[in-house]
Amino acid sequence: MATTVRRSTLTLPAAPLGPENPLPALLPLDEAHTLEESERAALPVEMARQVGYGPLRSVLPTRILDGYGRRRAPTSLDTLVIENDRLRATVLPGLGGRVSSLFHKPSNRELLYTNPVLQPADFALNGAWFSGGIEWNIGATGHTTLSCAPLHAARVPAPGGDGAMVRLWEWERLRDVPFQVDLWLPEESDFLYVGARIRNPHDRTVPVYWWSNIAVPEDERTRVLAPAEETWYFAYERKLRRIPVPEWNGADLTYPLRGDFPADYFYEVPDGARKWIASLDEGGRGLVQTSTDVLRGRKLFVWGAGPGGRRWQQWLTEPGTPGYVEVQAGLARTQLEHVPLEGGGEFAWLEAYGPLAADPGAVHGDDWAAARAHTEKRLEAALPRADVEAAYAAWRPCADSDPDPQEPPLAVGSGWGALEGVRGGFTLPGTPFGQETLDADQRPWAELLHTGSLPCGPGSEPPGPTLVSPEWRELLESADTAGGAPRHELDYHLGVAQWHAGDRSQAVRSWERSVGSAARWPALRCLAVADRQSGNDARAAERYLAAVRDARERLGAGNGASGTRESESGDGAGPEPGTSAAAALTALAREAVESLLRAGRADDAEAVLDGLHPADRLRGRFQLLRAQVLLAQGDIKAARAVFERDFEVEDLREGEEALSETWAALTDEPLPARYDFRMRPAQP
Repeated sequence: MATTVRRSTLTLPAAPLGPENPLPALLPLDEAHTLEESERAALPVEMARQVGYGPLRSVLPTRILDGYGRRRAPTSLDTLVIENDRLRATVLPGLGGRVSSLFHKPSNRELLYTNPVLQPADFALNGAWFSGGIEWNIGATGHTTLSCAPLHAARVPAPGGDGAMVRLWEWERLRDVPFQVDLWLPEESDFLYVGARIRNPHDRTVPVYWWSNIAVPEDERTRVLAPAEETWYFAYERKLRRIPVPEWNGADLTYPLRGDFPADYFYEVPDGARKWIASLDEGGRGLVQTSTDVLRGRKLFVWGAGPGGRRWQQWLTEPGTPGYVEVQAGLARTQLEHVPLEGGGEFAWLEAYGPLAADPGAVHGDDWAAARAHTEKRLEAALPRADVEAAYAAWRPCADSDPDPQEPPLAVGSGWGALEGVRGGFTLPGTPFGQETLDADQRPWAELLHTGSLPCGPGSEPPGPTLVSPEWRELLESADTAGGAPRHELDYHLGVAQWHAGDRSQAVRSWERSVGSAARWPALRCLAVADRQSGNDARAAERYLAAVRDARERLGAGNGASGTRESESGDGAGPEPGTSAAAALTALAREAVESLLRAGRADDAEAVLDGLHPADRLRGRFQLLRAQVLLAQGDIKAARAVFERDFEVEDLREGEEALSETWAALTDEPLPARYDFRMRPAQP
C-alpha cells in the first residue's frame, strides 16, 4: 500500500486535565535534574558549562496544570494515523504530538509501550504529563510544558514526492522559539522517519533543550544497548557520576530491573560513532532508534525493582498493566544541560524508529563489546547509516515548505506563535502561525502591542496570563493608562515580568502599588511568594491569609470568610468547580496552608482548609495537608486516621517525599505500600 495520512480517534479511559492554575508560576516546580555548584567541578569542561547555562527561574509565561484528578471515563481523542504496508504510527496532536503507537505489521508487534489509560501526573515542568509512546521534550530540563497541549498539525509533501508527511509545530514559550516535527513513512519502509528543527528567530542567543523520550515495554529479560562503555549515572540523590557499562556494583544495569531505585543512565557515546539505542527482549527483538549526529545524547531511564518505582508504575496506569522504561535521545550528553543556539540559527536533525531483530545469544551474552557490535551490525543491515544521512539531506529542503493554505489543518495549536510573529516580524517558512489562532488569552497583549494600552479583566475573575520576555516587559513598562485602563492590574503584570527577569526589588514595588488599589489578592499572593523567598515566613503567612480573605470575597466564595477559624467553617458556597475562579481559590488555599504551617500557625491553616469547597476538601492534596495540620496541632491520632482513610494525592510531584515524611512523623511503623513513592534510598 502507498503511505497514507488520515484522521481517526482513539478512545481511552482518561482523567480530565481540569482548568489551568491561574496563579503565576513565580518559582519552578521542584525539578529533579539539577546539580549543586560543588558537583560541577569534576565534570568535563563543556558539560560543566552547559549544566550551569540557562537554568529556569520559573516556568513563566506558561501556567501550571494541576487541576486533574484520578477519576477516568471513556474519552475520545483525536489522532493522526500515518501508515504504509509495514508500519502504522498513531499521533496525538492534542497532547504534545505524542506518538502513542508504532505498530509493525509483518511481526504483528507493538514497538512502544502503549498506556491503556490517559492519567495525568505531576512530572512535566508545568505539572500534567502522562506516560507512554514517543514524546518530544523541548524547553528546559524536564518533561516539556507542552506535554498535554495541542500542537498545530498539517499534511505536507514528503521528501522525494514519496506521499505525504505530518508536520507538527508550535511556539515553545519558555525559550521563545518555534519548533517543528515532521513524521513520514517512505513506501515499504520498516522505519518511521522524523525530521526535527528548532529555530531561534531572535538576535540574541537562547538556551535550547531537546530529548526524544521513547517508552518501551519493561521485562526482566529485556536489555537496552547503546554504543558506549561508560555512562553518567544520575539518580534522585542528585549526584552525577561516571560509571562503567554494563556492570556496576555487581549488577548489569543494562537490564532495567536489576537496580532498586529509579535512575538515569546517560551514555558516553564516542565522537564519530553512530548514534543509536535499542531495547531488545529475550528473543533479541524490539525497537531501535537512530539519528544523525546532531542528536548526540542517549539515555536509559529505569524505575527500578524497588517498591517506590513499582508504585509509580501502577500510579501512571492501571493495576496489573506491564511496566515500561524510557530510551531517549537528546542534543546534549545529559538532561542537566542546555545548549546555546545563536540568534538566527537553528538545530535540525533526523531520527528513525523501527523494529530490530538480532541474535539473542549475542545480545544477551557476557561480552558487552560483542553484544553492542552485533546489535549495530544488525541495525546497519536494517537501516544503513548512509541512508539516514541521505534521508536527512532529502528532508531539509522540504522543511521550509508551507502547508497548502487551501487545505484545512489537521489540528490547531495555540495563538502564542501568531502573537510573537506579529511582535517580532518573524518570517518562519514551513511553520505558519495564523492570526485566526489568536484567542482570549492573546488578545489583550495584541492590544498592548498595537495601542500601547493593556486592557484588564473583571475583578470577579483572576487576571489572565502574563508575558515576561524582555520585549513584552518593555511594553509593560511604557504602557499607557491615560485611556482609563486600571493601573493595579498593569502593575501586577509588570511585577510578574520583573520578577521573571530577576529584578526582585522592582517586582515587589510594582506589586505593592497594585495592592493599594482595587482587587488586592493577586498582588498579595505574589508578595507572599517574595517574602517566602527572602526567608520572611511570618510576613508571607500574613499576606497569604489576607490574599485568601480578599480572593474569597471578590471571586465569590459567598461565606464572608475573614480568615478566622470561626468565620471560615464555611458553607462551601463559591464559584463553580472547574472555572478559573475556583482554580485560583483552590491553588491559593494550598499555598496559604503550606505557608501558615511553615510559620507555625496551624490553627489558621486549619481555618483555610475549612473554608474550601467541600469537593476540594476531599482532594488528596488537601487530605495530606489536613494530616499535616493535625500533626502540627499535636493530634497524632486524628492525623493517623486521615492516612487510614486511604487517600490519593492526585498531583504528587515526581520525587516528592511529603507522604513518607509525614508518615514517619506520625509513627515508626513501615510506610504502607499505597503511600510508598520513594525514588531514592532513605536518608540517614
